[in-house]
Amino acid sequence: MPLSFTPPFTSSGRSALVQAPPWHYAGWLVNVAFAFDAARGATLVPLELGEATGQGCVHFADWQACGDDGHELLDPVYAQYRETIVVLEIDAKEGEGARFYCPLIYVDQDISMLRGWLQGWPKKIGQTWVTRSLPLIHPAAAPLSAGSRLGASLSVKERRLVDARVTLTGEKAGRLGFLSAPTIGAVGWPDLTQPERAAVPRYLRADIIDRVESGWTAGSASLQFHAHPVEELALLGEVRATTASAGWMGITVRGALAA
Repeated sequence: MPLSFTPPFTSSGRSALVQAPPWHYAGWLVNVAFAFDAARGATLVPLELGEATGQGCVHFADWQACGDDGHELLDPVYAQYRETIVVLEIDAKEGEGARFYCPLIYVDQDISMLRGWLQGWPKKIGQTWVTRSLPLIHPAAAPLSAGSRLGASLSVKERRLVDARVTLTGEKAGRLGFLSAPTIGAVGWPDLTQPERAAVPRYLRADIIDRVESGWTAGSASLQFHAHPVEELALLGEVRATTASAGWMGITVRGALAA
């Protein structure tokens, strides 16, 4: 009897691409909040979830992840990855607070991609680069202090899709984007025995516990989304960076909840 949580299905389950949760994540994030024409959000936000408010956030993340036994930390090719997450705020339901929807997210690691699909994060392969802050007072360390400059970029299929620049102010910042409110994603799989039928999405959000943060350092930013022959981020039109932050955080995902 296969013991695998995901393919490949083997009797031991050892070679499964993804093991069962809980999944523990810790990482360095640079976050840039932005404003856009809310009417353009209809191209990326499902109507049944609501309407875009014209506010969003892009997160550039350098993650390290593991399961309960932590074996990935001893073989970090299984633990480390970088990704870019785009979330759009959607109008709140009556009696509820802010919510976000994730239409696009890009990662450089297959393990993370499948974990994301299972949670509703619509991950695709992309290459993220982000300046790290190191605990040194040194020109190359980009310390979390006023005047430090951080850069981030995303390329998909060898074409630049996102550019961001952040200058830290040294002041404390609040949470931005998916760090600040529940974020909804879509899960849906086509059935190749009925290839004429499209997948029917279900809307989920990650079930997150054990959150820890270093605190967030504020910054000002510039942000640009580039046209791409396939990727649809530029459908949001011109965007204007409104605020930014940087810092470290850790979370544990124990499953998913219905949106």
